[in-house]
Amino acid sequence: MKSILHLLLFLIFSVHLTAQERNIQHLDNLLSQWHQAASEADFETYTNLMTADAVFIGTDATENWKGQAFRDFAKPYFDRGKAWSFSKLERHIFFNTAENTAWFDELLSTQMGICRGSGVLIQTDSGWKIAHYVLSIAVPNEHVDALTKLKQANEQQLIEKLKNN
Repeated sequence: MKSILHLLLFLIFSVHLTAQERNIQHLDNLLSQWHQAASEADFETYTNLMTADAVFIGTDATENWKGQAFRDFAKPYFDRGKAWSFSKLERHIFFNTAENTAWFDELLSTQMGICRGSGVLIQTDSGWKIAHYVLSIAVPNEHVDALTKLKQANEQQLIEKLKNN
């Protein structure tokens, strides 16, 4: 009887892992499709993989767009026939216990070198969608001091502006 219970628990656990592995593969494909749509300037596919109110945070400190504001920013890039080209080097996907929300981090090969993306996906009535995305340029630790000096003057103005808001 004990061995039957162990077998049953093993099978239940195996089915659950398989379902989660399928979800991970599905979301991995969705994120790759999203990046591919940008490289092919497929604005409809790109934006349809995002929620209507999705947040996109770019590499510049001023780049924080929500919903239509991001679409308005991105559209001219897509209209030129090529937006941006990011391809996955590494990606990790995690789920909440209900498996209706996922968060991820990824390393990407881009025209800016290696970048890091991270974000949140939610399951909607029309499938999984990107609700929040953050893009950052990966900077090797040994170059942080030089980079900090390079951007210091520009950022000081922005810091003062943001403090006064």
